Amino acid sequence: MQTGKLSINSDNIFPIIKKWLYNEKDIYARELVSNCSDAITKLKKLKDLGDYTPKDENENFHIEVIIDKDNNTIKFIDNGIGMTSEEIDKYINQIAFSGAKEFMEMHQGDNEDNSIIGHFGLGFYSCFMVSENVEIDSLSYQDDAKAVHWECSGDTDFKMKNSTKKNRGTEITLHVSDEGKEYLDKNRMINVLEKYCNYMPYPITVSYTSDKDEEKKLINEFMPVWMKDPKECNDDDYISFYHTNFEDINNPLFWIHLNMDYPVKLKGVLYFPKFTHDYELNEGKVKLYCNQVYVADNIKEVIPDFLLVLKGAIDCPELPLNVSRSFLQSDEYVKKISSYIIKKVADKLKEEKKNDEEKYKELWNTLNTFIKFGCIRNDSFYDKVKDCILFKTINDEYTSINDYVKNITDDKYQKTIYYVSDTAKEASYIKMFKDANLDAVILNAGIDVHFIAYLEQREHTMKFERIDSGLNDAAL
Repeated sequence: MQTGKLSINSDNIFPIIKKWLYNEKDIYARELVSNCSDAITKLKKLKDLGDYTPKDENENFHIEVIIDKDNNTIKFIDNGIGMTSEEIDKYINQIAFSGAKEFMEMHQGDNEDNSIIGHFGLGFYSCFMVSENVEIDSLSYQDDAKAVHWECSGDTDFKMKNSTKKNRGTEITLHVSDEGKEYLDKNRMINVLEKYCNYMPYPITVSYTSDKDEEKKLINEFMPVWMKDPKECNDDDYISFYHTNFEDINNPLFWIHLNMDYPVKLKGVLYFPKFTHDYELNEGKVKLYCNQVYVADNIKEVIPDFLLVLKGAIDCPELPLNVSRSFLQSDEYVKKISSYIIKKVADKLKEEKKNDEEKYKELWNTLNTFIKFGCIRNDSFYDKVKDCILFKTINDEYTSINDYVKNITDDKYQKTIYYVSDTAKEASYIKMFKDANLDAVILNAGIDVHFIAYLEQREHTMKFERIDSGLNDAAL
């Protein structure tokens, strides 16, 4: 039996410390299941490269989570690549050494697959947030490999010896601490795994045993809609995904399927829900994933704040699972993602307007607050969608700014746009305008005061005046 002390790379000590400062203990389950997924992905990659020949071509890769309440343990089991004693010594005993990173570097250029998720040896140690003792039993895929057993009680001391494990893969056993007792509840564990691992690429089952209960449940769906070819998806697929993942009894107005390979990799789907006029009450939920593993909701550094009213999922495989706000704020990759999403949303709006002008006019009633807020928050978005901006007039018609100005026949008022802020209080002025064969636009939403100011600042030749202020000059 080998004993020793865990080796900590001083150059990486701060990332390790941050790894222990998770806001939620739930993250440990995500990390361990991600490691299981990585182990399977690595083995499949070696098979594709011809470096591994399976004994069973029809082998079913899978991940098991076994809760044993009577023995106070939780097991995370995969039938992936496994580890030798040398690999455990390298990837586990030397904390902050990224096995996933080294594996990708070794096989760089073999193909474009970039589906290795985690950082085994770093995220693994998050399990000590809920455990007083942790054991690993692993058998490598390599011929004549010997199974190895490793255990540690949350300090720098570890033990390693031969294991009795017969099947290839890795089994991690958590001896749950008082801080982790809640995860011995099957419903609690199922909720955590459904949240973080619902779309991981391999079957994940939760087995629960106690004196009075024994059952097994499949957690995940494997293939989310954003990972499919848009040509293979119909409206029902998108709508079903929407209702499954977001609390909304209404169908979305429309959606965008995102698929970007260069300069960054990104997949996703964004939905335009039915908005109300009160923008503040309409915060949506844009879920951020990394290789189908849930990371967080509504990360403003990745998703521009005005787009957070949308709902959907964005999968960025090059983002680390332990993503930090400071990293996101300064990362050029993230800025490219943000710019791409803004462009795709703008393109979708222009497409909707071009394809069916009359339908778009109807959509404007629910879209206008979102679009106005987006323009105010992002000049680039305004530049892309300004031709999509409509105004409803006092004559119950819809017009763009350019069309409104073109229809003014009196040169004296060519650049002045009259507007109504309250149709009831200004009813008499509206009548006088109509009698004088003049038009005005209705801008009576809470955001319109700010939107008017923004337009006047961006379009210097344009001036807005409320209908009553311009009455003497315009209508008499």
